Amino acid sequence: MDIVIKNKKASHDYEFLEKFVAGIKLTGTEIKSIRLGKAALADSYCFFSGGELFIRGMHIAEYWWGNLNNHDPLRERKLLLNKRELKRIERKVKETGLTIIVTKVFINERGLAKAEIAISKGKKEYDKRQTIKKKDSDRELDRIRKK
Repeated sequence: MDIVIKNKKASHDYEFLEKFVAGIKLTGTEIKSIRLGKAALADSYCFFSGGELFIRGMHIAEYWWGNLNNHDPLRERKLLLNKRELKRIERKVKETGLTIIVTKVFINERGLAKAEIAISKGKKEYDKRQTIKKKDSDRELDRIRKK
């Protein structure tokens, strides 16, 4: 069973320029909640602090069996990337004013939690309309092909 938590709103609001896969530093109850699929990425984004990359706004529900050691659902979580990748991302974000969005969180084959992040540019209203129009036409073409 694959656990993949997607940020569906991100593809509507942003244009992805480049994607990276990063590890997430989690506590024990957080990884258990993710394995149950109890996470949301709706308003999450990444930011740099002290040369390190963090996720803010990612909601991981408290683990039901967790007691006093349970985690804070909205705490900032550190992303694990190579220094070369971090410098490259930081340079792109500072130079051009782009944002870093979390597109999905998943559990890899080794059982580790990973986040797919994207350097992205915000879409204008007309870009969003074009995207919706393209999706509708693609859906219509698929319907015609199936007949």
